[in-house]
Amino acid sequence: MRIVIAGAGEVGFHLAKLLSYESHDITLIDLDKEHLTHADIRLDIRAIYGNATSIETLHNASIKNTDLLIAVTSNEAVNITICVISKQLGAKKTIARVSNTEFIDKKEIINFAALGIDELISTEELATNEIKLLLNQAAFNDTHEFEGGELTMMGIVLSKNAPFVGMTVKDAAASFSGIHFMPIAIQHKNSQQAIIPRGDTIFRASDQAYFMTTREGVEELYKLSGTTKTTIKNVMILGGSGIGIRTAKQLCSAKLNIKIIEKNKTKAKLLADEIPNALVVSGDGRDVELLDEENIEDMDAFLAVTESSETNIMSCLVAKSKGVKKTIALVENIDYFKLSQSIGIDTLINKKLLAANSIFRYIRKGEVVEIATLNNINAEILEFNVPINAKITKKIIRDISIPAGVTIAGVIRNGKGLIVLGGFQIEPNDKVLVCCTPNTINKVERLFG
Repeated sequence: MRIVIAGAGEVGFHLAKLLSYESHDITLIDLDKEHLTHADIRLDIRAIYGNATSIETLHNASIKNTDLLIAVTSNEAVNITICVISKQLGAKKTIARVSNTEFIDKKEIINFAALGIDELISTEELATNEIKLLLNQAAFNDTHEFEGGELTMMGIVLSKNAPFVGMTVKDAAASFSGIHFMPIAIQHKNSQQAIIPRGDTIFRASDQAYFMTTREGVEELYKLSGTTKTTIKNVMILGGSGIGIRTAKQLCSAKLNIKIIEKNKTKAKLLADEIPNALVVSGDGRDVELLDEENIEDMDAFLAVTESSETNIMSCLVAKSKGVKKTIALVENIDYFKLSQSIGIDTLINKKLLAANSIFRYIRKGEVVEIATLNNINAEILEFNVPINAKITKKIIRDISIPAGVTIAGVIRNGKGLIVLGGFQIEPNDKVLVCCTPNTINKVERLFG
């Protein structure tokens, strides 16, 4: 597949990195020589220095032979322009990253496809949806729904009180038969290695563990993971950013009590008018006395979504020290993304990483319809539509040669989520969730060929 990526920032670089595990023909365009050099040295790609809105630059990138053009610069107007021009020059499909959620909310008014833009990705929408999902399952630090919640991935640090801590996966399955969830990935404390669990994998206290569960299994997972279900009612949001505003509006609609802290007085007044059901306070969220005055200790969740990653991290640490149950910080630097557990914040969100992962599913070959990257761990979940005569349908699961680093995480059949074991046989038209490390993706795709 020939792919041109306009923008060598963190989103473009992360996309190119994800694709570097495969044999795609990738061209990266940017006006920032430093970004291009960084990518060119580390990845097997073609780097072009130039303006991606330039017809000459796009011709140099062989745009007329391109299967997919992805515009992910920091300027949404530039991204839209790049897509429009590229489509005219012959690109088969285009994707534009935008920050204005109005383009997403009202896309039925404007036919973007007719303009030459096949898909729009809004980082603010993706981040807001991620926050809402995390608040719905507040005891967990990572979560992702598939097929409207028929199957849900949930990540958690295992408590020493979890009944299966110290047991192998096989022994735990025997001791707690009939449960509706299964472990799909584990990372031991102080380790950077992702483990796709097998029967002899041992659960340890303080493991970062990921499970796939059906709707029925959510309550079971709370109980057996040693976790208490947390009800979120009072939420403090630091920062009147686009994400902060969108999240506040949606949480107010859900009848939660919302308090917004915004440093800029003028902006705070505008927010008070725009979100009348929220209490807006003008002040610096880094001021511990202010947070105390605003009764931070009574909050169930604290969301830090200012433009400063450092402010968001520090304020979340303060909130955690005050006893807030759930803390979520927006960070711009992807390098911070792996630090959440080690520094004591429940979840870090990076909107660029969310955008890259969302775009990535449009790039996948074959029958992949969804992809989720696990926080803090080098593993992914891919959702496949199973075609007729696929290799994976020929035998029951235990008799299939499934590569190391891969596990069948769940199956959706006739709209119903299922946790399946070795004796289950996958059928055409099933949707199958596979958890794997990035270097095994090509091997996984062959099972669905």
